[in-house]
Amino acid sequence: MSEDNNPAATDADGDECPGEDSFGFGDDLELNRFDGLPFSSRYYKLLEERKTLPVWEVRCEFEDALVNNQLVVVRGTARTGRSTQIPQWCAEFCLSAQYQHGMVVCTQTNRQQAVDLALRVADEMDVNIGHEVGYTIPLETCCSSDTLLRYCTDDMLLREMMSDPFLEHYGAVVIDQAHERTVSTDILLGLLKDILLQRPELRVVVLAVPPTTDKLLRHYGSIPLIRLEASCAAEVVHSNSDNKDYFYSALRLVLEIHRAKEDGDAVVFFASEEEVHCAQSILRREGTRLGADLGEMVPVVLCPGQGGLLPISTKQPGSKTSRRVFLSTQRGEDMWWSLESVNFVIDTGVQKKMVYNPRIRANSEVLQPISQCQADIRKQLSGPTGKCFCLYPEESQLPAENAPQILESNITPTVLFLKRMEIAGLGQCDFIDRPDPEGLMQALEELDYLAALDDDGNLSEIGIIMSEIPLDPQMAKALLASCEFDCVSEMLTIAAMLSAPSCFLKPPAIMTHEAVQCHRKFQHPDGDHFTLVNIYNAFKQSQREQHIGAEKWCQDYFLDHSALKTAEAIRSELTDTLNRIELPISDPTFGTKTNTLNIKRALLAGFFMQIARDVDGSGNYFILTHKHMAQVHPLSSYGAQSQKLGLPEWVVFHEYTLSENNYMRTVSEMSPQVFIQMAPLYFFYNLPPSESKDILQGLLDPEGSRKCKDEKQKAAVISSEADAGCAVMTQTYDRCVIQ
Repeated sequence: MSEDNNPAATDADGDECPGEDSFGFGDDLELNRFDGLPFSSRYYKLLEERKTLPVWEVRCEFEDALVNNQLVVVRGTARTGRSTQIPQWCAEFCLSAQYQHGMVVCTQTNRQQAVDLALRVADEMDVNIGHEVGYTIPLETCCSSDTLLRYCTDDMLLREMMSDPFLEHYGAVVIDQAHERTVSTDILLGLLKDILLQRPELRVVVLAVPPTTDKLLRHYGSIPLIRLEASCAAEVVHSNSDNKDYFYSALRLVLEIHRAKEDGDAVVFFASEEEVHCAQSILRREGTRLGADLGEMVPVVLCPGQGGLLPISTKQPGSKTSRRVFLSTQRGEDMWWSLESVNFVIDTGVQKKMVYNPRIRANSEVLQPISQCQADIRKQLSGPTGKCFCLYPEESQLPAENAPQILESNITPTVLFLKRMEIAGLGQCDFIDRPDPEGLMQALEELDYLAALDDDGNLSEIGIIMSEIPLDPQMAKALLASCEFDCVSEMLTIAAMLSAPSCFLKPPAIMTHEAVQCHRKFQHPDGDHFTLVNIYNAFKQSQREQHIGAEKWCQDYFLDHSALKTAEAIRSELTDTLNRIELPISDPTFGTKTNTLNIKRALLAGFFMQIARDVDGSGNYFILTHKHMAQVHPLSSYGAQSQKLGLPEWVVFHEYTLSENNYMRTVSEMSPQVFIQMAPLYFFYNLPPSESKDILQGLLDPEGSRKCKDEKQKAAVISSEADAGCAVMTQTYDRCVIQ
């Protein structure tokens, strides 16, 4: 890299190394080459802080590797500065080429972190957020035509590849948190291998921790590896034995830390969000019983994927007025890079995950140990002066790395996307870990049932349109079908409400009955899908009311305002998508008999694989596709009304989880006649034999069913006569023997 393009800056050791691109103006004024304005005093203050980060020790090595190689792997843990500094250096590299090959994009696995990093980097570069530095996360974009460095979630970059399959807008792509092994990150890593062959000028940087970096080196071959030396780890204290009661042990430890009056906030990693919310209520209750001299203890729930930014620390160093206790879940380790106030980490060492089973098309809830990779990251989070309490023995054998999510997820959406990429000219995705063949076959079969594939196994016209809609394939097909049945407005609402977080708030125990009564006002006799439309319509009505705000209305009815706002944004995005691909949007007619029937038809067009029948009239539902028994979830409108109104015999459901109670969620009544009308015949004939299938067969072919029934009865008579004959012969033989 020439000195003309990269003016030298002197680092702390006095060695010359490519530095911040700037040029003199007058005697003492430097201009920022990214926006042409003079640097502020804050820029120089932050620059001194940046130079103390471990990543700055390898800056020269990294920039040399970037100039001479298409692909660079950087190995380093949290708090090394990798996620903030390396994208900036890539931006300087692209600037040196006058952005001829494009700008810089850096992916994150967590939307919250993408925003946090963009804000921090804009501050460090002394530019405006939304201009030179921006971010793109689901349902929110903060960018402009001037944006040179953009942070985004990995799924958003994949979505962008629908219109830009070779990422020609970018001169450098940074894949951060590759060790998280999300489905989107793994697909990006697989597709980029082919894109690099097509675009020799493109640069790709992958940031990860071991042992993922070792696997990347084996996958990509001879590529440079930049090693970052981590800062000294905290003091680590392990439990002496396997702690089956890890939940209450963690809470007791939090209270002990608070009573010891040591400075610093705490982070506790639990197995699931249910445990997190339970811990919050317990700590709130216990906090009121602590002495005032200990200061306030504030439990804060922060789970990946729930949105909302990390709270910025407003405490002054040495302040003892309050201690925040952050409660989080698995795969949330990298969220804590910006919180310097954390001095204690409590790691329960377990995680509750949903693992997809392609044979039954359902998720199973599994409790398993975290990986060694996760454990090592958590040990770094409290800094060299903190403490990490591991509630498991030091000699515990943890899995080396995070399990790739592509091996544990429903890959039908992935296969649909990759089929679309084949049309765009990209070769096959070279996965680091190939998906399970059984899961792959199930995904292809499901897309075939949904009419997304043609006879040659390529995307059909319907499949191409489905790939344009940012929904799971089944919901995308249901939304497409609603165009035919004139119920698009209602299906948009249903799709948005099911894509957003649950809108139902869990009330305090003493207010449970009141919350149930409030939710019952929205219940629709035809099922949960229709109840969701009622809730959304009532929410929109509350926004138009002058005397009461939407937030207050949600609070009164125990509904989550942020979840409903998310649903509103998703619905708007889906509406824009349908308008862009010129699909008709019908006027709302919710509440009429015709509209109700049409909504059920549209739902079954996508979810015909998810039907069940109450076999005994008591709520024991038989799922036709895999012959499992399930119950309606207690929070369903049917769950609340079952004793009064009775349960429907046939239902279509949105989600089924194989767990302790085997619950179906979001359930609506449907008639078997409508199912026969909407389900593909070859799917019906592939259903395993059952009494429920025989009932449907009778509706499909009454004459054939009658003949089949007569033959079965005749066979039963012959069988009983034969059994009787055998009994007589046996009896006669016995008498002969006795005589």
